[in-house]
Amino acid sequence: MTDRLQKLLDNRDWLLADGATGTNLFNMGLASGDAPELWNRDKPEKILVLYDAFLKAGVDIFLTNSFGCNRSRLNLHGAAEICFELAERSASLAREAVDKRTSQAIIAGSMGPTGEIMEPLGTLTFTRAVEYFHEQAEGLKSGGADVLWIETISDKNEFLAAQEACNLANMPWCGTMSFDTVGYTMMGFTPKNLVELVSDLQIKPTGFGANCGAGASDMVLTILAISEHKPEIPIIAKGNAGIPCIKEGSIHYSGSPEIMANYAELARSAGARIIGGCCGTTPVHLERMKDRLEKKTNGSKPTHDEVRELLGEPSFQPGEKKRVKRISRRRK
Repeated sequence: MTDRLQKLLDNRDWLLADGATGTNLFNMGLASGDAPELWNRDKPEKILVLYDAFLKAGVDIFLTNSFGCNRSRLNLHGAAEICFELAERSASLAREAVDKRTSQAIIAGSMGPTGEIMEPLGTLTFTRAVEYFHEQAEGLKSGGADVLWIETISDKNEFLAAQEACNLANMPWCGTMSFDTVGYTMMGFTPKNLVELVSDLQIKPTGFGANCGAGASDMVLTILAISEHKPEIPIIAKGNAGIPCIKEGSIHYSGSPEIMANYAELARSAGARIIGGCCGTTPVHLERMKDRLEKKTNGSKPTHDEVRELLGEPSFQPGEKKRVKRISRRRK
């Protein structure tokens, strides 16, 4: 497959990725507990509205509404047998949106985690995980995705299963993990571990990095930790628009458009070349982020003090876990 994303990266210093799929669909009426992917079939007009809003905001890359289009997740909604069709539809709607605007934006086929725990801690085998992801990958490829986009992964083996599925589908791919547990993934993986993992792969991603997590400040610290190891592959940053809170019965995120513009600028200075938002990020946020990236030149790597000043307190400090362990030993 021709890697359109790689060609774009060869000619651009940075690219703007999209924002939240789930958050924006909730704002459009998706009920809590419902599968967003079913809207590809049941409410395609709303998916087109979301895609068009991202394109209007000026993104270079946007993700399909297919995060949970695998048999494991859709089985919870009685829709496991149509995961291929829903994935295919998510990408074909994206192609329709791009063609309507005569845009050159990259369509990235979103592939989120299965929702199961891999062996040996859980029951999901590597072989079965590859089968789940491969079916999803083929659906996205059939629908017209330019690149497959593995995201929000916390387990090394699940990441490897997803990338093997991308290889089986003969598609270029990107991969991001979520470092949402004081600088680690939920399964204990570190940014350094991810750099080492990706560097050892025979078929490498077009881009890799982090998404979601605990807010914009955490994301910038994570990107600093990744770039510290000087990977040759472009780094991706897709951070949340602040921290979620409940207001008047609805979920709101604390990150204003101005804070997300600060985040975009700092993420680029930290080493990211593909910069977008995750949970809570709306087209309004993206417009401000794009404006900032266009108007500001790339600066020196931000210090932790600059991150705190512009984005707020992170949920962790580098090395925090190790310090806590040493203190615990002294107290025994």
